[in-house]
Amino acid sequence: MTKRLTRAEEEIMLILWKLKEATIRDIIRELQDPDTPYTTVSTVVRVLEKKGVVGHRAVGTTYLYHPLLEKKEYLKGYLSGIVSRYFDGSFPRLAAFFARENDLDLNEFQELVSEIENELEENSNHE
Repeated sequence: MTKRLTRAEEEIMLILWKLKEATIRDIIRELQDPDTPYTTVSTVVRVLEKKGVVGHRAVGTTYLYHPLLEKKEYLKGYLSGIVSRYFDGSFPRLAAFFARENDLDLNEFQELVSEIENELEENSNHE
C-alpha cells in the first residue's frame, strides 16, 4: 500500500479515478478551484508518478495520465490506518463512532449492517 496522499494529491486522484484518463487541462477543469495554475497541477501529477500511483502515455505532444492505484485499494489502506491509529484497530469502535457522530437511528444502523453483510457476502463469492 502506498503512503497516505496529501489533500491535493487525493483531489487529483479522485479526478483520475472518475475520468480514467486525463490531460493536465482535463484535470484542471474538474478541480474545485479551476484557477489552479497549470504548473501546480503538473507538479502534483509528477509527484504522484514518482509515488507510483499515476502513469502516463504520450499521444503526440500531450500526456494522458491514468491511475495505477485502484480507488478501492487506496481506500482500504487509508481506512485501515485510521482504524489502527484512532480506534485501537477495532472496526466495531469505528462503526459505533460513525453511528454516534452521524446520529443514526436504528433503521439507518440496520441498513448499514445490511450493506456490510452484502459486501462481505459479495467478497466471499469472489474468492
